[in-house]
Amino acid sequence: MRTHTQGLSPFFCIRPLQELPSLNEYLEGSMLSISQKSKRGKRERIGDGLDTENTPHELIHQWSPPHKQRVVCKGKENGENQFVLARRPRKRREFSGLSWDTLPDELLLGILSCLPLQDLLRMSRVCKRWHRLAFDESLWHSVDLVGNPQLDQALGQVLMAGVLGLRCPCTCIGEPHFTHTQNLRVQHMDLSSCTVSTPFLDDIISRCRRLENLSLEGLELSDWIIQSLSQNTELVRLNLCGCSGFSPDSLGEMLKSCSRLEELNLSWCDFSTDHVKAVVSNIPSNITQLNLSGYRQNLTMEDLKDLVERCPHLVNLDLSDSVLMTTSSFPILQQLQSLRHLALSRCYQIHPAALVDFEKFPELQTLEVYGLVQDTYLPILSKSLPRLQINTRPFSGVARPTEATRRDRAMWGMTCRLILKGYLF
Repeated sequence: MRTHTQGLSPFFCIRPLQELPSLNEYLEGSMLSISQKSKRGKRERIGDGLDTENTPHELIHQWSPPHKQRVVCKGKENGENQFVLARRPRKRREFSGLSWDTLPDELLLGILSCLPLQDLLRMSRVCKRWHRLAFDESLWHSVDLVGNPQLDQALGQVLMAGVLGLRCPCTCIGEPHFTHTQNLRVQHMDLSSCTVSTPFLDDIISRCRRLENLSLEGLELSDWIIQSLSQNTELVRLNLCGCSGFSPDSLGEMLKSCSRLEELNLSWCDFSTDHVKAVVSNIPSNITQLNLSGYRQNLTMEDLKDLVERCPHLVNLDLSDSVLMTTSSFPILQQLQSLRHLALSRCYQIHPAALVDFEKFPELQTLEVYGLVQDTYLPILSKSLPRLQINTRPFSGVARPTEATRRDRAMWGMTCRLILKGYLF
């Protein structure tokens, strides 16, 4: 006969019901033992993982950087097991020496002053401080931008950097993009034969107040530009060869204001008779070098008389291509006691035989008479005037930044510190 204890575990069958522990005590004791065992097992696993060489992969990934781990499996004793050699990360060394950030501005400026133009522009992109130092006025004393076919924003940045000398002839100039309305510091500027619109050129010249040497050869000007030039009272050399677009009145006012002019080139401009009279009536008296060639019938003998009376200290005078000049001009020119260089090329009303009268000019050194003397007659004339060098200067260098015979990159005898080699930006 089947009893009620069938199907029960032996634990409940053997002991009486009174002697069995309560359910809560049983559960508490069981859970406590389980938790203690799990904690003890966890400590043993961690201890085993840190104290032995066979470190598990999970623990290594948790406690060590990935790039410091090295998996090693060599020899038959390891079998299929792998163990990992882990290195602790090295402490970063703290340098107690100097760094670029601790250097004073004066020392950094001294270092930047040794860099070429392209490297200086690259250094300006490092940080705000280096950008400020890279465009310091002391570094941008003179810049040669010849070689960059297009100058737009770069020209404005160079001028606003406080450059004193700028050389960029034969360049296409767009809008300079000035970011402020302050006057520029430029004193020597060569923009000869540039491609630039009149408004953009006016924007540049109108910001100049300290110009001493300026060349705008071959450019289209305006009355506004000439009036802006009159504000540069420190002008010493001015080259307007081949320029056009301005009136005689503005030209006369400019010559009156620029009273310190010593070298002036107004050759082959789009001049009328009124322009020539405005020049000889207002030209500063301390002019020593003057080029008024190319005016054919617009330059008269009366103009020459007024010019000699107004400028008695002329040393270099070019009157080439003035067909109204005759031998009657010789006594007038003889009044110039300091005259050393004279050009009368293609003044066809002067007879070649009358050129021997220049022996009466005691200070005269060179005489240019291209087109008047044939090559066969030149040796005879040279024997008659042994003190003179005849036809040795085919091109005039009056007020020009670089003479045609020179091949260097000098500008009025000054060499630019920053020279462009290739493109600027």
